[in-house]
Amino acid sequence: MAAAAALIVPALASPAPSERPAGPAMWAISDRDTTIFLFGTFHALDRDTGWFSDIVRAAFDHSEQLVLETVVPSDPAELLDSLSRHALIAPATPGSPVVSSSASPAVAETGAALEAGRASGISVEHGADAVLRRAATSAGKSVGGLESFDFQLAMFAALPTAGAARHAPPPPITDMQAAWKRGDPARFAALLGEMERQSPETYRRLFADRNARWANWVARRMEQPGVVFVAVGTGHLTGRDSLQQRLSEQGFRAVRIS
Repeated sequence: MAAAAALIVPALASPAPSERPAGPAMWAISDRDTTIFLFGTFHALDRDTGWFSDIVRAAFDHSEQLVLETVVPSDPAELLDSLSRHALIAPATPGSPVVSSSASPAVAETGAALEAGRASGISVEHGADAVLRRAATSAGKSVGGLESFDFQLAMFAALPTAGAARHAPPPPITDMQAAWKRGDPARFAALLGEMERQSPETYRRLFADRNARWANWVARRMEQPGVVFVAVGTGHLTGRDSLQQRLSEQGFRAVRIS
């Protein structure tokens, strides 16, 4: 515990952006006997894992538990069955799209972005969530989720399917990956703003409501001693409805350390 607390002291003393280590954005909340790291992930990446080093790696290594948005089934058959039951993927036939045509615009855009990124070697398998989960399993750390997988699928399946079309295509996934690796929130803030403008209900369900629930989870977890590494999509740590903002409303100060 003392080592984990010492890790964030330099950031508390010198929070200027120019003095923070470069890399994906991460925050820390701590008190006398508890430290919770809030790491913003990118769900699909290339094979370069240079981001998982220095302060991110140190925070992870000092943590006793990894908490993700959800724990995706490791059995491919179970995963595909779950996705199919919630109508989020199309039947597996040659030449057919991966994402179901009945999926919401948000889900469809995600599927299209992943398809486009394959040529650059970008995949969920290399995403930060997957890399962290494998590292946690290898190190014998416990792995948990803020939401059940079934809850998350049901939420995506229930998103609005009309009235949320974008007037302009989203940035290439390679550009978003680069922004994530340098810890630049501007690209993600712009995407969130566009989502809220086009479909306030989608934005509320995907970000505002979930961040409020997750803040309650973090607040409860702060009552127990220990060190926890919480890894959620970087969009959840961006903007006026961010997880940090919801936590600040409960009296917790999140300090950016990378």
